Amino acid sequence: MPLVSLSDWNQFLSPHPNTHLLQTGEWGELKSSFGWKPVRIVNGEVGVQILFRKLPLGFTVGYIAKSAISPQQSTFNHELWSEIDLVCKQNRAIFLKLEPDLWNGQEPETWNLELRTSQHNIQPSRTIIVDIKSSEEQILARMKQKTRYNIRLAEKKGVTVRSWDDIASFHKMMLLTGERDKFGVHSREYYQLAYDLFYPKGLGELLVAEYQGQPLAALFVARHGNRAYYLYGASTDEERNRMPTYLLQWEAMKWAKARGCEEYDLWGVPDEDEITLEANFEKRHDGLWGVYRFKRGFGGELKRSVQAMDRVYNPLLYWAYLRFIGNRE
Repeated sequence: MPLVSLSDWNQFLSPHPNTHLLQTGEWGELKSSFGWKPVRIVNGEVGVQILFRKLPLGFTVGYIAKSAISPQQSTFNHELWSEIDLVCKQNRAIFLKLEPDLWNGQEPETWNLELRTSQHNIQPSRTIIVDIKSSEEQILARMKQKTRYNIRLAEKKGVTVRSWDDIASFHKMMLLTGERDKFGVHSREYYQLAYDLFYPKGLGELLVAEYQGQPLAALFVARHGNRAYYLYGASTDEERNRMPTYLLQWEAMKWAKARGCEEYDLWGVPDEDEITLEANFEKRHDGLWGVYRFKRGFGGELKRSVQAMDRVYNPLLYWAYLRFIGNRE
């Protein structure tokens, strides 16, 4: 069976530079330290990185995040599916969740009949993608006027942005932001390992916005191939009138553009159509609604991923999982 090592997996990905970040070996290594087991399979020109999460009684859930199969390929080949099934059964997977790296409208004409539409996506279903191929002036011109104004205001009010490596302070800022905006925060060790895995290879950067040496906001941006991703962001309650988060996001886009990226993924907005989003963003602040108003201003395109698919190996336990666990994801 073509199970491959981390180094062999990275070698397999080298001719596929635009593979999604979540299929990189670095991402698998990050998750391996926090409850997931990565397994990498290569069959000819196709391959997948599967993450397994432990469940009670020795069972697992398998997860293929943003699979490395290109949009031109409608399905995995039969041999690869046989190998995936075998690995899943060896790991006692109740089911395998597949989130293809495809947008709505890019779905294959026919899915494998043994895949069923999932009730849950693990990654945010809908996001905003900013085109950063053109000049900085053109990127700014596509932003909403208020966002451009806030970027320039931050500069005028003395906000500066630089690289940062103070993970402990970043984590404290994340905890503050999570409490304020009601979202979950990873451990300090998680952010440290993410930095250690991505930063030395030029695949990630921690940026901080400061005023007179005081950290006001920070974000971690990652990239792979022609795509960059806004993964984690935090801000304090200090000097918010200086609009540090706007300049910080703009500097992250410039960082990505300087490294050859063509698009910048703002990573998660409410899973609603644009009409609903625009009609409600000023009234709602729960969940991802709280960040939509901010993210919409950067002039990107609203996109939705295709719905995840599940391949079920144990129907009874799958039903129990959806009833008692899945609704909490």
